[in-house]
Amino acid sequence: MADEHTRTGPDKSAERRPWRVEGGRDEPGDSSPPATRRNGLPRPPGSTRFWRFLLVLLVLNIVLAQLIPSSEDERLDVPYTFFREQVTAGNVEEVNARNDVIQGAFRREVTFDEKGPETRFETVRPTFAQDDELLELLLEKRVEVNARPIDEGRSFLATLLISFGPTLLIVALIIWFLRRSTAAGAGGAMALGRSKAKRYDASETRVSFEDVAGIDEVEDELKEIVDFLKTPDRYRKLGASFPKGVLLSGQPGTGKTLLARAVAGEADVPFFSLSASEFVEMVVGVGASRVRDLFDQAKKAAPSIIFIDELDAIGRARGGGGGFGGHDEREQTLNQILTEMDGFTGSEGVIVLAATNRPEVLDAALLRPGRFDRRLTVNAPDKDGRVQILQIHTRSVPLADDVDLQRVAASTPGMVGADLRNLINEGALIAARRGHSEVSAADLADALERIVLGAERKITLSAQERERTAYHESGHAVLGMLEPGADPVRKVSIVPRGRALGVTFQSPATDRYGYDARYLEGRIVGALGGRAAEELVYGNVTTGAESDLEQVTSIARQMVGRWGMSDVIGLVSVLPPPGEEQHYGPLQVSDDTRELVDREVRRIVEACYERARRMLADNRERLESLTQALLEKETLDEDDAYRAAGFSHGASASAPADVESTVAEEPGPASELPTA
Repeated sequence: MADEHTRTGPDKSAERRPWRVEGGRDEPGDSSPPATRRNGLPRPPGSTRFWRFLLVLLVLNIVLAQLIPSSEDERLDVPYTFFREQVTAGNVEEVNARNDVIQGAFRREVTFDEKGPETRFETVRPTFAQDDELLELLLEKRVEVNARPIDEGRSFLATLLISFGPTLLIVALIIWFLRRSTAAGAGGAMALGRSKAKRYDASETRVSFEDVAGIDEVEDELKEIVDFLKTPDRYRKLGASFPKGVLLSGQPGTGKTLLARAVAGEADVPFFSLSASEFVEMVVGVGASRVRDLFDQAKKAAPSIIFIDELDAIGRARGGGGGFGGHDEREQTLNQILTEMDGFTGSEGVIVLAATNRPEVLDAALLRPGRFDRRLTVNAPDKDGRVQILQIHTRSVPLADDVDLQRVAASTPGMVGADLRNLINEGALIAARRGHSEVSAADLADALERIVLGAERKITLSAQERERTAYHESGHAVLGMLEPGADPVRKVSIVPRGRALGVTFQSPATDRYGYDARYLEGRIVGALGGRAAEELVYGNVTTGAESDLEQVTSIARQMVGRWGMSDVIGLVSVLPPPGEEQHYGPLQVSDDTRELVDREVRRIVEACYERARRMLADNRERLESLTQALLEKETLDEDDAYRAAGFSHGASASAPADVESTVAEEPGPASELPTA
């Protein structure tokens, strides 16, 4: 369950190479990789020639444009009599002629008939003036008579290129853009229906099942899929059919996408990967066309794998809302997927892997056997799984001798692969800032505090507010130490972190997946310890218990309305499923029942608060002792906190606890109890 950027082994040569996706090929020696399109396919040979033609055409037009004479460079057309006058006046510098056409240059600029001023001129000698002794006059006025041919203007080819060149350039650019959009599948006018899936041809891959840990049961299921792709005849001779699809569901960060990449790497088959949102466009019908194109590509490369991430973007149940715009487009896309996965033609040799965080919203037709034959839930890892994940993420991280991954895994219940990778990365960053050559246990402990408790805030508290915060956190900690079955107190601090002025961190000794009523009531008692301590010591209360009240209200309401832990409500679920609180209507709960739920929640919270006040009053000395230790040291670890509170050892004799850690803050966000 390591994340997608994990290396596959301690091979030092592999570590020096940049990370690559599945199917990427290592180039031998120093040879550069061949030119490819965006979708990973080789660039056609003609594309280079087309580029060269386009460049030559552009340069030719630029050169010819520079050769076009401007209005200032045109010759001044003058009458023959005016020319004779300028020769007589000595203003003609040179002439050249062919037949009756005479061209030349004036010594000074001349303006004629509102044209000019200009030095270059042209005139035509009349036929009847052949004996006017022009040559003698030119020689007399010292005019240079040269033998250069006259300027007859641009050639026909140059005129043709200048006239049609820009048009040809525009047409060539349009053709190039259309070819580029079609080849890249970038949603151009000619490629709206082309699939945007990226294809990776498996060869030397960077992700395999060696990079997956902590979810062995899911891994075993997928290994059978890989074996089917490698040796299909072994299954076909027994009548087993090719599986159509595998749906991976689970909370974010558990490794669903990583599992799909590991399957592609192990199976050694072409792998088409894309997100479900890439099917949908503003134009209705484009998504269905892209689905057809994707399955056509996969069938041509069969056996192959199609991976669709975030399937719920297009796979939601049909029938809700109107049939306009994006809703109609999404339904058409979903219908096309249903047809491709199990239609008349089928998809022989193509396995569809899909991942989603919300399988409950998917359409029933998508989940039936024959489409997604297997539905695998990727859960958060247990302690052993977290140890394996930490071992994967620390392959390239130098660890100090005092680092115990078993202890790190025990202090991170509820964390998934992405969380553990972030923990190791934060520890490495802290070690680098401190100038360490190895990541120590202290670096990882500080990284865990930063992630769970938040970053330290550089603010100055008044002596009175600092003392009140110490009593508040001591109230949480003392009740956590006294309450049977409570999570052990791991750290108590009055250093401001995140939104909180102080924190009390509790985490369970072992993983647990079910909660009894006594444990839940103990959670409420511990969360109310801060408010009870303030009232006991000062006789009044502050706003510091905001997040505590949100937390206890959430736990008590679930006890009453979801878990049947109230004799008044009975064994009836009156709350919507988690994440669907806005759709309260379908449960058809009456107003009287809702009012009864509110009264029961209030009763449970008030009873737990009275219990918290009584326990703190009976253990006032422990509260005062822990408070003074906090005011002196500001932060107390587990052993120091238990010792300051008057307990003989650093862990309470508690029963197995919650799978998530508990953080009591002042003030701060509530820590919701995970659903059983």
